[in-house]
Parts: sequence; C-alpha cells; structure tokens
Amino acid sequence: MKTPHILIIRFSAMGDIAMTVPVVYSLAKQYPDVRISVLSRPFARPFFQNLAPNVCFMSADLKGEYKGFTGLNKLYRRLVAKHPTTIADFHNVLRTRFLRLRFLLGGYSVAHINKHKQGKKLLCQAENKVFTQQPTSFQNYADVLEALGYPIKTEFTSIFPPEGGDLKSLPNIIGVKQKEERWIGIAPFAAHAGKMYPQERMEQVVRKLTEKHPSWRIFLFGGGRQEIEVLNRWAAQFPQCLCVANALKGLEQELILMSHLDTMLSMDSANMHLASLTGTRVVSVWGATHPYCGFMGWQQKEEDAVQINTLSCRPCSVFGNKPCHRGDFACMNNILPEEIIQHIEAGLLSE
Repeated sequence: MKTPHILIIRFSAMGDIAMTVPVVYSLAKQYPDVRISVLSRPFARPFFQNLAPNVCFMSADLKGEYKGFTGLNKLYRRLVAKHPTTIADFHNVLRTRFLRLRFLLGGYSVAHINKHKQGKKLLCQAENKVFTQQPTSFQNYADVLEALGYPIKTEFTSIFPPEGGDLKSLPNIIGVKQKEERWIGIAPFAAHAGKMYPQERMEQVVRKLTEKHPSWRIFLFGGGRQEIEVLNRWAAQFPQCLCVANALKGLEQELILMSHLDTMLSMDSANMHLASLTGTRVVSVWGATHPYCGFMGWQQKEEDAVQINTLSCRPCSVFGNKPCHRGDFACMNNILPEEIIQHIEAGLLSE
C-alpha cells in the first residue's frame, strides 16, 4: 500500500493562504503518519516550513515556469512524481480545476472547497439582505479534508513556540522588549478602498496613541513605494514609531516581530491573518466588508472588531472592491479615531 500523502493546493492572496495554516497544522498533528504537501506561491514558505515534521511546502511560479495550460501540464507531471494519494483543492479556480481534472482522470481521490458564494451574495445584496454568518474559510478548508476521509478538530495557537519568534535574529533597531513596554503594530492599508480606514484619520489614531501612551512603541506595517512613503512620514513625525519595511527583510522577520506585539491594529487584510498566525491579538477595522462573510482572523474576538452595525447597507461587498452605494463611505468615515484607540486600550490597560 502507498503511504497516505495529501496534496493541498491553494494559490491566491496572502491572507487566503494564511488561513489554511491552522487547518494544515491540525491535520498534521491529528494524522502524524500522513504525508502532507502544500502547493502554493513562493512567498508562503515561511507559513509552513517549520509547521510540523510531516508537512512539506512546494512552491509554483504560475506567472513564469508554470504559466498557461502548458505550464500547468508541466506542474501536474511534477506533482505526480511526488506520489500523492489524495488531492485537496482549497482554491477552486480555473487553474486548480484543471489540475483537479487531471488528477481525477488519473484515478486519484479528489475534493474541492465550497466557497458558499450564494450565501455571501445574499449577505451583500443591496436590499433584503439575508444577514447570517457564513461558514468561515477555516471550516470550508476542514470540510474538504473531511470529504476525503480526514475529519479534523481545528486546534492551533501559533507558528512559533509560546515565547514567540527569536527577537535576537532581527536587526538591532528592534531591540529587546522590556517588561513594562507595550508593542503595538499598525497595518493601515488594504487591497481595496472599501476595506481601508481613511489615511488622514489613521494618522490621527497614531498621533493620539503616541500622545496618550508615550512609553508605547508603534511598528508600522506596509509594503510598496507609496505605502512606505506614508509610513516614513508618520515615523518622522512621531518618534515612537518605526516603519517596519525599512528595518526588516521579508515576511519571515515580520512574523517574528508580530509574535511579540501586544496588539496589532489592522484592516480586513492580510496583516490581520498574519498576526493571527503568531497568536497575537488583533483589533480589526471593518467597512464595506463584514466578519459574517467568514474571513475573520483565526481565534480573533468579535469585540475586537471595530465596525458600525447600524448601517443597513453593510456589508456591500465580500472583498471591499465595489463603489460605495451611498457615496459617503459612512462605514469607515463614521468611525472615530477615539473608538479605535478605545478598542486597543480595552485589551491592554485592563491587564
């Protein structure tokens, strides 16, 4: 008999891939004799490289070596050579459907994710919303495994040990965290405008936090030239702030730093999920999107979600990529900076 070997496929954005980690970890721990290979984009390697002894990470460059149907056929041959016995498609898009079909025709056991698109559509429609919590991505991933004969109980705390990642491996500018210090991460950006708190208001949050808590250190997370320009401007204005992109190199180092934060302030974005993977509390800000769509970070608390629940138009979008129906972006503009600060303080000053 072949050794059971599950191939899990998930490409897409960083946040979606990050949400597979608690599920893959639980599978690995509860089925230690099963080999698990995770196929994803190259940037995702730090999520899985030390996750469990029976987990192997495989990267695929879909824009280069494995581009188009010719590339996917080449990728299929590479995957078959790894001798998987079971295929779990956690993505269910054109590329993975093609690979899935090849495996199915090859006689492999195959299952794919149900994204519950209809429920999300009813939740986000302009009128007569069906306002019900949709299954989370974690549950959707776990359902794929159950369909393949591997039911799991999802249990996960952090990709790091209880003491967090190795701070000594980071540049000296990060330093050692003192017992009396509070380290706050702020990730003010998101892929779409509907998920982003207005920049000038977020600057007020940063300013007020530094004025109220002069002993707190604030680490500003973001990437890309324009984002870094904004963060550098804030760091120049407020000495307690540090632009992480200038100090650290790559995702692996950022995750180590996140594991030592007391709180991460994030949008409904990848950084919410990254901090969740390190066991760090997240205060998340929600506008056009809503936790009911199923994308809340792993083990994050409902009371740490900053949102306006009295707007009948929310949510208007699953991904935050649609124009505002009202035209005034009230779901974000009506959140006061003081409210966000109170949410951050609520989890820290009471300790």
